[in-house]
Amino acid sequence: IIDNFVKKEWYHVKAPAIFEQRDIGMTLVNRTSGNFLSADSLRNRVFEVSQADLNKDSEEDAYRIFKLRVEDVQGKVCLTNFYGMRISTDKRKSIPKKKHTLIEAFCDIKSNEGYLFRVFAMAITKKAPNQRREISFAQSSQVRAIRK
Repeated sequence: IIDNFVKKEWYHVKAPAIFEQRDIGMTLVNRTSGNFLSADSLRNRVFEVSQADLNKDSEEDAYRIFKLRVEDVQGKVCLTNFYGMRISTDKRKSIPKKKHTLIEAFCDIKSNEGYLFRVFAMAITKKAPNQRREISFAQSSQVRAIRK
């Protein structure tokens, strides 16, 4: 019986300098052998980390999950860069209320430096100040106008 973990190496994963807590954790990779380099299999690997893990005293921001991609490997340390952000499923499902309309939209934006961003937005209808009716749905034409 051959133990597969004998052929593996542990690497430390570091977050970008903008975060207070830089050490994310450790990851496993196959050892370098022949033409195969372990650093090549680590590059472009994506890690999902909660904002509460990256910043001290931010327990209330735990619903934000950052995607960090490995850009460089220096020795036994993987250096990551921001790759994306999402809201956790439980937070996302707790936002819409009954008898309201949830409107989701996205837009692609290109920065001056040439980066392409896809920005997602969520909106919820609310009651008017003098409204007596319980429901406050948006008409489909209103939803289309908001998405544009």
